[in-house]
Amino acid sequence: MLLSRTDRSYFSEWWWTVDRLALVTCVILMVVGLVLSLAASPAVATKIGVDEMFFVKKQLKFMPIALFLMLSISFISSERFLRYIALILFIGGAVLMVVAIVSGASIKGSNRWLSLGFMTLQPSEMVKPGFVVLSAWLFAQGIKYPGVKGAWLAFGLFVTFASLLILQPDMGQTVLVAAVWFCLFILSGAPLWIFAALAGVFAAGSVIAYNTMSHVASRIDRFLDPESGDTYQVDMALQSFMQGGWFGKGPGESSVKALLPDAHTDFVFAVVGEEFGIIGCLLIIAVYVLMIFSFLRHAFVIEEMFKKLAITGLTVMFGLQAFINMGVNLNILPAKGMTLPFISSGGSSLLSMAITIGLLLALTRRRPQVGRLPVGGRFHASSSIQGA
Repeated sequence: MLLSRTDRSYFSEWWWTVDRLALVTCVILMVVGLVLSLAASPAVATKIGVDEMFFVKKQLKFMPIALFLMLSISFISSERFLRYIALILFIGGAVLMVVAIVSGASIKGSNRWLSLGFMTLQPSEMVKPGFVVLSAWLFAQGIKYPGVKGAWLAFGLFVTFASLLILQPDMGQTVLVAAVWFCLFILSGAPLWIFAALAGVFAAGSVIAYNTMSHVASRIDRFLDPESGDTYQVDMALQSFMQGGWFGKGPGESSVKALLPDAHTDFVFAVVGEEFGIIGCLLIIAVYVLMIFSFLRHAFVIEEMFKKLAITGLTVMFGLQAFINMGVNLNILPAKGMTLPFISSGGSSLLSMAITIGLLLALTRRRPQVGRLPVGGRFHASSSIQGA
């Protein structure tokens, strides 16, 4: 479809201002996720006694919704409206997290999910993008208005979210959220002594978690000393990479998917390694890197602090989640229940990542340079990236 740069329609304006490279990489990851769902999930579905296409159908059901959410949010040009969306996500998701903790279904010892009839929702996934955008705005307000205790308010936001995650418990997501918050804290120009103090508090909290939560201690012990416990899933994942070699066994030829209970979610990268080899893994990593670079280049040139922090925070959250998932599969990080964005099966994760990318696409849309001559009553859409 050919669109003129002088076309004043709403869609044309969006097309010429959105980051099309990031949009394409996102679609590629969604398609790869669907292909891998076809490869990895039938064996898992058969093992738990449901239709072998159960997870594939689930992915197909949520993919159009995720695309709609992502594209709809990317059309929003009002920063205030984006902050309202973030506020709704955070408050609504936090309330649902409380409900899940109190009365939600306990799965593998955690109360993270709510049954909505047509789907099982993990509310914390919805809170994450809202948390990052609100934290970025509070930090930015503190910089813009010295009288506003933006950093302290952002810290209160973090404590609230982290506390709910710990109560579920979900230590993997807690570590992810803490890392993103610390990133925003550093970028906001906070004094190093405060950072050192908070880092000390985080370290102390990690020690307490290790000594009071048996599942946390078990995962760390097994990572440091494989002989101390069951490392079946990680061992099978490593074996799948070795069996796959450089070029893999071919689509559908993986054996690990029939042996791993989480082959379609936490260990889907191992399926990639066995069926498509190291080359296939590197290609997927390259797509992630391309997307991350595409978004971060906007953060480097945008001058407005809120956008700079929000873009960086959302991108770091997305990239770090992908890194943690791959790191667990390769046994360079302790085991954590964390999905591979857009590729792992799971409705909550897919919708959360779609919202995250939608916010990023909206925040990175190009704005006209000051003094640019308007075309037909509007500024020319081909102007360079500016923080508006």
